[in-house]
Amino acid sequence: QVQLVESGGGLVQAGGSLRLSCAASGTIYSSYYMGWFRQAPGKEREFVAAVNWRANSKFYADSVKGRFTISRDAAKNTVFLEMTALGPEETAVFFCAAAQRIESRRNVFDKELYDFWGQGTQVTVSS
Repeated sequence: QVQLVESGGGLVQAGGSLRLSCAASGTIYSSYYMGWFRQAPGKEREFVAAVNWRANSKFYADSVKGRFTISRDAAKNTVFLEMTALGPEETAVFFCAAAQRIESRRNVFDKELYDFWGQGTQVTVSS
């Protein structure tokens, strides 16, 4: 069992930056993918970024490429999401998630494949 706790959310002005953290308790095996998703009011939860724990391969939604960076600290079982150039439309609750195994990298975007979820952290971008 893995428990995930996000932190680092808050209020930021448009164009600003924010760094989210996700601390995981329990064992993160090398096969795991750690991901970030977000859910805006009235919208579906959507993929933002993911990292493969063993290979440190990184994946991004097209909408955040070049602006967001996912990273991990394996020694601390922590995943980070560095966000820059934020826009008001990105106001959402950001969730950290862990997938025990994803057979194909093409599916890292699929929230249904993630087994463990944090409670989320609110990110509000003011215009």
